[in-house]
Amino acid sequence: MARIIRRPLNLTAAARFRLAPLSPFSGNSGSINSDTTRCSELIRVPSLVEGCDYKHWLVLMKPPNGYPTRNHIVQSFFETLAMALGSEEEAKKSIYSVSTKYYYAFGCRFQEPLTYKIRSLPDVKWVLPDSFIVDGDNRYGGEPFVDGEVVPYDEKYHADWLRDQTEEDAKNRVVKKKPRRKRKKKLI
Repeated sequence: MARIIRRPLNLTAAARFRLAPLSPFSGNSGSINSDTTRCSELIRVPSLVEGCDYKHWLVLMKPPNGYPTRNHIVQSFFETLAMALGSEEEAKKSIYSVSTKYYYAFGCRFQEPLTYKIRSLPDVKWVLPDSFIVDGDNRYGGEPFVDGEVVPYDEKYHADWLRDQTEEDAKNRVVKKKPRRKRKKKLI
């Protein structure tokens, strides 16, 4: 259960053939489908994860070039979301968390049809439904964004992510055993 919560890709699946052509030379660009039609193609699994309401979204961004400051990264999140919502003020009201250290993402509230517009924006990698980190704890991941400001950075906001990465690394690590020497049996 905890793995599903921390891996939101397991929550939904979109019909790929409806969102993009199967072949780069296909005559069907997929543009005839409206956003509402595409939304109905999401396969929902609401009973598995508490807190996944398809109103809270995690927008994962490509890593920035160079070494920008945390404030510059957060400002780029505002600008990206403002392209979809129409203004930076609306973007600031919508964002409730950011992640600027281990991965680049922000959590925000908006209606489901807007996911397709945001997905098409520059530097956006994925738009995924967000969910609570732990059942019973109504808290989303990342660094909280309150009243237009990001709270001071603290490792505790990424403790779950770090633990998952450590567990995943341990599972993927292959332990090589030294070959044992065959003992020669002494014949009596």
